[in-house]
Amino acid sequence: MQNIYTVGQINSYIKNMFAQDFLLSELSVKGEVSNCKYHSSGHIYFTLKDEKGTISCVMFAGNRSGLAFRMSEGMQVVVKGTIDVYERDGKYQMYAKTIRQDGAGELFERFERLKQELLERGMFAPEYKKPIPRFVKTIGVVTAPTGAAVRDIINIASRRNPYVQILLYPATVQGDTAADSIVRGIHMLEQKQVDVMIVGRGGGSIEDLWAFNEEKVAQAVFDCNVPIISAVGHETDTTIIDYVADLRAPTPSAAAELAVYDVSLLLEQLGSIRISLNRLIQNRIRLVHMRLQALQARLKAGSPMGKIRENRTYVLNLEERLCQSMKNRIVRDRHRLALYIEKLKGLSPLDKLNQGYSYVSDEKGKTVTDVNGIHVGDRLHIYVKNGRIETETVGIYPAKSLPTEGSGR
Repeated sequence: MQNIYTVGQINSYIKNMFAQDFLLSELSVKGEVSNCKYHSSGHIYFTLKDEKGTISCVMFAGNRSGLAFRMSEGMQVVVKGTIDVYERDGKYQMYAKTIRQDGAGELFERFERLKQELLERGMFAPEYKKPIPRFVKTIGVVTAPTGAAVRDIINIASRRNPYVQILLYPATVQGDTAADSIVRGIHMLEQKQVDVMIVGRGGGSIEDLWAFNEEKVAQAVFDCNVPIISAVGHETDTTIIDYVADLRAPTPSAAAELAVYDVSLLLEQLGSIRISLNRLIQNRIRLVHMRLQALQARLKAGSPMGKIRENRTYVLNLEERLCQSMKNRIVRDRHRLALYIEKLKGLSPLDKLNQGYSYVSDEKGKTVTDVNGIHVGDRLHIYVKNGRIETETVGIYPAKSLPTEGSGR
């Protein structure tokens, strides 16, 4: 009985046959691009065709890093990769690893040789790169006078800073005379002493961009005293002057943004700086005013009139303290005098006289306290509370001979 196979088994068998074929594991196919589609996933689906047939191709997103141009309908390319079977559909297709434009192989080799030579000569060294001025007044542009590149540069530069001046050198950027034209443009704009220069053009094939890979153009860019921004092709396009220039821009539009500072942003920054500066000035004025007030106070305290006022105040305080001390002293002395008066009252003869006693003195005013100093006939003064009595001694009786009360003597 004849064997019966499933569709999957047949597709798997054919896939194994393709996998065992050494030729199909890695080969290059030349053809015209047709039905090219860039998928949102990053994969590229297209068809290669010639006058005798077609073959389906796919380049996965992981291999796109090596694709230096954007494929378009009718482009002649050489695809290197593997031919294999897609089992689900039972179709074979080519899985592309690298894609280059047909005829660009020799140019690519020339590109790599010149790149290595200039690298060894030090023309790519960062120490030779000149800084791009932050604020420019004039921009030199070496590019074709027509096309999207020059329009983009003018539009973006004018929008970012309407005061910047753009000097355009209308160069030939493609063909046999392009390299010489670009070199003349660089030299002329250098003589005009522009602040920065943009050298470039729009995108194209490696043949279209080849003028920017010429050694004479690279040497002119390296020797130029004006900072140069290279802006050749699309973001994926790379030329020799991209390595030599002081700065590489992925597109002409990006070159204009790198060369011209946004004046609106500058004005905004200046506004912020003005506010900060005013705040600092106000704080400084306030601090200086406080110091001035402190110095004025010190000057006022240290001036002659200030010293006089200070001394006058001191004298007034002393005068007040002296008056108060004198008052306190008088009060204390008056109190002490009153105590002495009270003491003297107890010792005063007049006070004793007022109590009924009398006071006797001789004619010389000497107090008589002893009968032995008195003789009969002596005159005596007797003081009583309301006057003095003059008397004469008629008898002297010592204490032991005094007559007793009622004796008649």
